[in-house]
Amino acid sequence: MKLPDLKQYRSNYQAAGISLPLPVVPSREGGLFAELPNCPSDSSGWPWTEQTDPKIYSARDTWPKLTIVTPSFNQGQFIEQTIRSILLQNYPNLEFIVIDGGSTDETIDILEKYSRWISYWQSEKDNGQSQAINFGFSLASGNYFAWLNSDDYYLKEVFARVVDAFLKTGSKFIYGYCFNYYLDSKKYELVRILPFRDFFIKIPGLLQPSTFWSAQIHQPVWEELHCSLDFELWLRLVKGNKRRLIRQPLSVANVHGDAKTHDPRMKAKWDEDHLKIWSDEAHGRVYEWKRIMLLNRIRRKIYKLLGLI
Repeated sequence: MKLPDLKQYRSNYQAAGISLPLPVVPSREGGLFAELPNCPSDSSGWPWTEQTDPKIYSARDTWPKLTIVTPSFNQGQFIEQTIRSILLQNYPNLEFIVIDGGSTDETIDILEKYSRWISYWQSEKDNGQSQAINFGFSLASGNYFAWLNSDDYYLKEVFARVVDAFLKTGSKFIYGYCFNYYLDSKKYELVRILPFRDFFIKIPGLLQPSTFWSAQIHQPVWEELHCSLDFELWLRLVKGNKRRLIRQPLSVANVHGDAKTHDPRMKAKWDEDHLKIWSDEAHGRVYEWKRIMLLNRIRRKIYKLLGLI
């Protein structure tokens, strides 16, 4: 398994004239809502006509820097919602980076419309989502990291809740629940997960849009993977580090036909990733798989009886 050198990516950006660290998103006493572009006339509620109250951050004089990276490609129908859900957190020390793979839909117009409030964005051909994420984090200077895909969005007040949890618990990894929003039926489904234990780490469970981690433990994404890039990253990044589950939804994942997780046409890509992850060159064969699965089923039953999932 060969991982890219993020320092080299960073050097390439600096050689191209990008000044680092990037500027933080502007912060206003009354929040950003009044100065952001008007939202579509048929949109209301969070994150269109509502914002996180900036007073939520008054408990501390200073807040650590939070870096959010958004990889993007032809998700113009969703990306404005993504952007607004990040900016309208009104987090007072935010670095927001968008790496677009050369979209041909309305994405570029939206990025230009919000460019004043984005620390850095680019739109040019790359080698896919994994490389876009690595490009973004090579530019990052935050204390805490997360990535949010351009068809998902954060819920209100999430940044305050997550960073407060980092500071109070000393955790290196914070994660929570997530809503799936089905566009066809316009229905929400709350997805709860079990606490992420090292013994069960080989069972996919984390909800990527609802994950945040310390920059101290960050590692590059494996760029050969097309679908399971987040799962493979957790295998390396989370194990052995202190973590905390927030038993609340932190994000919304839009479920639509082009989403990798729900597109049956992507099955071959998922299978390819599976073979790569459990090859001898990567994480190796899981010999104790049956025992892990059995114990996890028992664990799930106990948590259901306790009403925790």
